[in-house]
Amino acid sequence: MYELAVKTLIAYLLGSLLGSLVLGRLRGVDIRRLGSGNAGATNALRTQGKLFGLLVLLIDLSKGVCAVLFLPAAQLPGVAIDPALSREWLTLACGIAVIVGHVYPVWFGFRGGKGVATMVGVVGAVQPGLLLPLLCAWITVLLLTGYVGLASMLAGAVLVVVVYVFEPKNPPLLTFCLGVELFVVFTHRGNIARMFAGTENRVRSVWLFRSRAA
Repeated sequence: MYELAVKTLIAYLLGSLLGSLVLGRLRGVDIRRLGSGNAGATNALRTQGKLFGLLVLLIDLSKGVCAVLFLPAAQLPGVAIDPALSREWLTLACGIAVIVGHVYPVWFGFRGGKGVATMVGVVGAVQPGLLLPLLCAWITVLLLTGYVGLASMLAGAVLVVVVYVFEPKNPPLLTFCLGVELFVVFTHRGNIARMFAGTENRVRSVWLFRSRAA
């Protein structure tokens, strides 16, 4: 249990290093005061430009990858490898922790992003084959609706279905995907309210039905 506690804590602290806020401090801006107020890659792109948004995306993806690819097997000083602890469950626990850290970063007053980019990094490192259905669903919903938030939520739902259908004997992975999807929906509750109110921003440059918009 000690190894589990220490490594999930490290994963959480790693997740708390938000690319947009770290780079924003170097530039002298806080993107939580700009645009949608979100500290994720989408708002970084909208308010600071393509290069800034891309760098933010790469940082947020990379920390998800590092948290599950290297941390579970790491030999840490004073932390013995627990033979009774499942490596699979530890890996997924670190994945959850790094995503939570991104959404509620201790370094930045617990005001972070939505966790989607970091979630994609985690999924890609844990099960690369899941990236294809995840990204296809995200792109399809974005093109049809123009809503980034809706695309993220439905892509997560597709991920759960794919794992349930094609990996029915993998309860840890299914539990992880279901937990992450519920968390992503929770972090997008504001987007859901704005969609129902008709005030949610669309990415009109890729929205296929933008010509029909009011």
